Amino acid sequence: MSLNSMSVVNVASKHQLLISELESTDASNIGLVIRAIYDGQEHQQFMEKLDDRVKSHDKDIERMCNHHYQGFIDSIRELLQVRSQAQQLNNEILELDKRITDTASAVIAEGEELVKARKVENNMAAAVDSLTMCLPVLAAYAKLQRQMKDKRYYPALKTLEQLEHHDLPKVTNYRFSSQITQQISLLRENIKDASMSDLRDFLENIRKYSPKIGEVAMKHTAEQLINEAEIVGRKKKRQPTPHVNILSGDTEEELSAQDLMDFSPVYRCMHIYTVLRESDTFKAYYRQQRMQQARLVLQPPNNMHESIIGYQSYIHGILGFFVVEDHILNTGNGLATRSYLEEVWSMALSKIVNALRTHSAYCTDATLILKIKNLLMLFNTTLRNYGYPVSQLWELLQEIRVHYNEVLMQHWVQVFRDILDEDSFLPIQVSSQAEYDHVLGSFPYHDEALQKAEFPKRFPFSVMVPRVYQQVKEFIYACLKFSEDLNLTQTEVDEMIRKSTNLLLTRTFIGCLSSLFRKPSLALLQVVQIIINTGYLESSTKYLEEFVSNITGTPHEGQLSCGGVQSAMFRVAREDAERQICDKLERKLDEFLELENYDWNLAEPQGHASSFVTDLIAFLQSIFMCFTNLPEEVAQVACKSACSHIAKAIQGILISDDVKQISMGALQQVNLDTIQCEQFAASEPVVGLPEGVLLQYFAELRQLLDLFMSWDWPTYFHDYGHESSKYNLVTPNTAVVLLEKLRESDKKTVFSVLKKSERDKKKLLETVLKQLRQLAQTTQQ
Repeated sequence: MSLNSMSVVNVASKHQLLISELESTDASNIGLVIRAIYDGQEHQQFMEKLDDRVKSHDKDIERMCNHHYQGFIDSIRELLQVRSQAQQLNNEILELDKRITDTASAVIAEGEELVKARKVENNMAAAVDSLTMCLPVLAAYAKLQRQMKDKRYYPALKTLEQLEHHDLPKVTNYRFSSQITQQISLLRENIKDASMSDLRDFLENIRKYSPKIGEVAMKHTAEQLINEAEIVGRKKKRQPTPHVNILSGDTEEELSAQDLMDFSPVYRCMHIYTVLRESDTFKAYYRQQRMQQARLVLQPPNNMHESIIGYQSYIHGILGFFVVEDHILNTGNGLATRSYLEEVWSMALSKIVNALRTHSAYCTDATLILKIKNLLMLFNTTLRNYGYPVSQLWELLQEIRVHYNEVLMQHWVQVFRDILDEDSFLPIQVSSQAEYDHVLGSFPYHDEALQKAEFPKRFPFSVMVPRVYQQVKEFIYACLKFSEDLNLTQTEVDEMIRKSTNLLLTRTFIGCLSSLFRKPSLALLQVVQIIINTGYLESSTKYLEEFVSNITGTPHEGQLSCGGVQSAMFRVAREDAERQICDKLERKLDEFLELENYDWNLAEPQGHASSFVTDLIAFLQSIFMCFTNLPEEVAQVACKSACSHIAKAIQGILISDDVKQISMGALQQVNLDTIQCEQFAASEPVVGLPEGVLLQYFAELRQLLDLFMSWDWPTYFHDYGHESSKYNLVTPNTAVVLLEKLRESDKKTVFSVLKKSERDKKKLLETVLKQLRQLAQTTQQ
């Protein structure tokens, strides 16, 4: 077999295989068969083979159709029959379909409604679950808003904490959760700011209500003191103080000082800042604000010293501040510590003491000072009850007591001045037993002679004495008022009263007497009566001692009197009075001495004393008769002063520059007047003077006159400079002045030069004058 024939056979078998593959395979492999056909480049041949295969199948179909034709006809006939039946069945099916469609539409509609209902149910269940989860959050948020609105900031902060840490984490998938979360920090700041605003309002209110709180605290302390006094049986009479009756209404009277103020804002703010972990910041702010308020409340009103109302306002404000701080200390959970309060009180105490010391020093009303003392006493007791140290305030009360005594003395200055101005300084004269008893009731005086005397009776002192004595007792009572309740011992009270009384008599009363003595209208006899009065007042100090001892219950003597010995209490007044007596007596003597009318050219003396000297002596005798009731030393000093003044005045007349010449006759007349004065001095005008004391005041004048009367110059020159000299008191200068005046008088005698004796006398005079001048120069060197 050739190669071509073998090739044809292979191609034919291949095409047969591909056709079989097409007939037997499924549609998915057709593409592969077609690709195999075109890959061999034999598709024309394949198409031919495929046509042959189709024709073969057509022949098989035709042969089969011919074989089955009758059966086909039968089948057609049966098919035609089935057609009518099918038509009928179709109608029935359509009818059934219609009915099913109608029924199914309703079912579908109901089903859709059911589906919708199921969806709604599922949605509702989901919504319920969501709401169940969200409602606590929303409820907490709504609660937070209500609490914020009601200003319940601390519960609001607690709610916010629960909302943030417990509720919101459960609903993080919801948008409102993030919104609330974003607002939490703002809400927290709002709570913080709102609570701080409430605190500021509280601080402002507490500043306004502090005086009321302090007022009520002092009222309760006063009531407590009264109750304690009643319990121990010490029902002391207390002066009503304006600061006690401060409230109206039974409700307020039953409230404590702390009940007058709502402290809840402080506690709330403290709790809030504690929760926010900023408690230190809050404490620092609170203390800073209160310290500023303390500085404001410690500033006293400018006119505080004018009335007790100013002191009350100041004291009540301070007390209210520290009562509040004490309450905060006990209830504030560390907001105010004991060390902080001690620091504030230490700062305040010095300012309080300085302010009260300054303003009380301006006060010149003793009644107001007593009210201040009562107010400070109640202030001290109230502060002590709250645990504050008040030792400096007690010391201040002692200072105010000293000022109070000074004010009393200033007041009694006017009292004594009025008494002295109203007194005529004449002895008291009574005309009935009632008047006599009234005088004895006001002044302790006993005189049996006066008691037995008939009316009208005359006391040795003027009305000044009993009035001053009574005023001293009133002063003692006034001093005692301030010492009440000062917790002083009886000894301290006694010492204070005695010291103050002593100052009243030795300084205040004596000062008034000194002012009185300086009045030119005061007569000499009035000064004498004043000295007599002071003597009786001085002797009455022992009765004042007894009076003070009876009041204080402390027997103590010697500060006001010296046990009957003449004391030095009125020494200054006595010395001043002595000077006044001497001055007035000397002025009166000068009035008489001004009446001197010597004829300095007198040839012979009158033979008796000059009229002005006689009148002067008579005046002195009458005056010294009035000095019988004076202390002896006063009368003695006055008498010595008078004699000294007269002697100096007469000698002054002799050597006065106004007198140019003196005759021997005029000098003899002066000698007669001097003898008259010496006789008065020797007559013992006042008792108690040693013999010859008054004559010593005329000794210089007497030596001068004797020297010129006896012309004893040899003795003068011989004994000059010796203490035993007869003329040791006569100075050369004085002798020169008087000798020159005698020489001038001799020059006017025309015929004196004609007599040898006169020429010798003149020559002797010149010689003596020359020697005296030399002696004077020697003495000066």
